[in-house]
Amino acid sequence: MAGQVREQWGTRAGFLLAAMGSAIGLGNIWRFPYAAYEGGGGAFIVPYLIALLTAGLPLLILCYSIGHRYHGSPPVALRRLSRPAEGIGWWQVAICFVIGTYYAVIIAWALQYASFSLIPRNTAQWRENPETFFAEDYLRAAEPGMVQSYAADIGLTLLLVWVVTLIILLSGIRRGIERANRIFIPLLIVLFGALVIRAVTLEGAGAGLSALFEPDWSAMAEGQVWLIAYGQVFFSMSIGFGIMITYASYLRRKADLTGNAFVVGLANSSFELLAGIGIFATLGFMALQVDAPVQGVVEQGVGLAFIAFPQVIATMPLGGLFGVLFFLSLAVAGITSLISIMQVVVAALQDRFGLRRLTATLIGGGVPAVISLAVYPTDQGLTLLDVADRFINQYGIVAAALVQVVVVAWALRRLPDLQGHIEEYSSIRLTLWWKICLGVITPIVLTLLIATNLWTEFSEPYEGYPVVLLVFGGGGVAVGAIAVAVLLTAILWKRDVGPVPDVRK
Repeated sequence: MAGQVREQWGTRAGFLLAAMGSAIGLGNIWRFPYAAYEGGGGAFIVPYLIALLTAGLPLLILCYSIGHRYHGSPPVALRRLSRPAEGIGWWQVAICFVIGTYYAVIIAWALQYASFSLIPRNTAQWRENPETFFAEDYLRAAEPGMVQSYAADIGLTLLLVWVVTLIILLSGIRRGIERANRIFIPLLIVLFGALVIRAVTLEGAGAGLSALFEPDWSAMAEGQVWLIAYGQVFFSMSIGFGIMITYASYLRRKADLTGNAFVVGLANSSFELLAGIGIFATLGFMALQVDAPVQGVVEQGVGLAFIAFPQVIATMPLGGLFGVLFFLSLAVAGITSLISIMQVVVAALQDRFGLRRLTATLIGGGVPAVISLAVYPTDQGLTLLDVADRFINQYGIVAAALVQVVVVAWALRRLPDLQGHIEEYSSIRLTLWWKICLGVITPIVLTLLIATNLWTEFSEPYEGYPVVLLVFGGGGVAVGAIAVAVLLTAILWKRDVGPVPDVRK
């Protein structure tokens, strides 16, 4: 790290677009609409906004302040905060490493499905049985067990995703990530905007939108709805696993941290609302085609994208074009998030081991790429992805965020110092609410999220998978990330990271 000049974003707009690209990912499109529907429809906006103001934005501002104040990737920034806190940074890096390996293959699926949308033979199969097409014909997925086969076509598309990602990462912050997001974010808005316009003009769209927006105020009395709202805000803003610490570390000294946080938070929420309109208008059309209530066709996640939507595409006039718009939107939203996830790993290697960007990218991006290519195109890929995502998302990210907040707010008591740094150049002043949210509300909510997920896990094995697979597969991934963090912290314990660089511009 010594002797290297830290890169900076070219403009504030470049940083904002990159931060939006990270926040707006697959979850905005395939998770928020279902969460809103399950959480009381139009009434969900109340707990959602409260969650945004009491947990999402305070945490986002905290991540910005740590990255900007200490100018480093999570291990370095947190080490400068306190030596033992470096372990939290490596924990976040390990989480990003794991997520990157499987996030890329979903982008590859979306790219292939975009091309499938234009092939009549495929859409005919989708009309007949989209689930069989996805699991058996496309993925060649098998029951949990030993690997028996490898889907070379998925492997080649996945290789393309990684090549594009690595080229962007190799090009650096300003010439790579910033330029890419200047192209991808407007492209995503155009693609998804066209999809929404088409969706709301479909027959049955009104019924779908009514199902989404009709308020059920009685849901406000249910604790689970509030947890859904906090979970949605937390997972959709790229907070808690080092991305925003890393991105903020490339900001210039005179940066409006609170203003940036509100812009990114508002943009993320606006896109989620747009996604809800597009998805539920389309589901309303689907319900009309199969003569079922909208409630009977509501899906989320992989089931929504690769089973429900193909069925809609197969029955819709100009369905091929609609399919291209939808799956390219997924791919673009996914790759901007993937870039930000892998940048955390690359930046950590650069900062902590003094590697040049080329070397750090080839290691930090190349190793997960090899693992991704070896594992996820196999007939066990879907099962492994599902289990890894479940445990790293539901436990790894939430636990890492909880530990970070508790350590900064209570163990180190650094919130007043960070607040002073934030307000030096920010347009919006922080009040006592910021410290109350981070010191009280956010830790309580994150603890409840973990406790609820654990209770569900012990009550019924996830998706009926074998307990051995869940314990050694999913649990192993989550615990393994902690073990890697502890090991790296111990190895680097005596290796200083140097003072905070003086960035005067």
